[in-house]
Amino acid sequence: MAAVEANKIIFMGTPNYAVPALNALLAKGFPIAAVYCQPPRRAGRGKKHRPSAVQCCAEAAGLKVLTPLSFRGKAEQQEFGAFQADLCVVVAYGLILPKVLLEAPRLGCINAHASLLPRWRGAAPIHRAIMAGDTETGVCIIQMDEGLDTGPVLRSERLAIDAQCDGGKLHDRLAVLSASLLAETADQLCRGTAAVPVAQTGEVSYAAKIDKAETQVDWNRPASELANLVRAFSPTPGVWFLHGEERIKLLVAQTADAMAAPPGTVLASDGMTVACGGGTALRLDHLQRAGKGMMPAEEFLRGYRISLGEILPCPATN
Repeated sequence: MAAVEANKIIFMGTPNYAVPALNALLAKGFPIAAVYCQPPRRAGRGKKHRPSAVQCCAEAAGLKVLTPLSFRGKAEQQEFGAFQADLCVVVAYGLILPKVLLEAPRLGCINAHASLLPRWRGAAPIHRAIMAGDTETGVCIIQMDEGLDTGPVLRSERLAIDAQCDGGKLHDRLAVLSASLLAETADQLCRGTAAVPVAQTGEVSYAAKIDKAETQVDWNRPASELANLVRAFSPTPGVWFLHGEERIKLLVAQTADAMAAPPGTVLASDGMTVACGGGTALRLDHLQRAGKGMMPAEEFLRGYRISLGEILPCPATN
């Protein structure tokens, strides 16, 4: 019997990002004792409860799915321990695991984190890396401890971030990389051939959860920062600016030649260039109105008037 077939796995994950990892474990022949996801959330116009992407994938594969609100209760902790798993694999689950869970599996718990730790510990490493203008990121497989992404690293691999890479593209690339590294590491742990985990070293930075207020364009910021912000939040959640009473989503933008003008001033209406902080300028390449499709700026402006010299508002400050 192959080593992977003799070891029971608990998988914990919730969004689309974690689906390739679950599929990779199944493809390797790991018996999945249970899959844990966050509970279904209300979504869509009807605000109906919708199961997560991982829950849908697991149920389609005939796997047992559990969706506890937390692990503070004894009942949830005992239920987890009763599976007598050899290894717990965690990918973008979204809940903190208490010590009793971390110590329950024979081989412990491992996590695939979408950054080169200790850079960008926390909830939004993909967005924060692009926002900061990082030129590379990667995936670390860590042995989990009680800290926030502080565990020692078992495996890591780097991935370049080019100037055209937005949040959606980087998300998909890292999801595939996470899946392959995680499946290989789980296999090595079960066979007893895994590398000794290495403590994280270097400067620590934190990837805080994205706040809705961050998605509004502040023209007072330099154009380079705004270009990175647009890339980070494209295609979702998308950044936006106000024109009159209407929110307009900005999905593709790049820095442009600077012109002296107050931040928010529309400098060119044919390709939609706007003055930004520090004497910089941003060219708005693709825009979207509510309920409409994304359009190149030239096409957008044929059906929606934004005049040369207008000053677009910045977010209100307290």
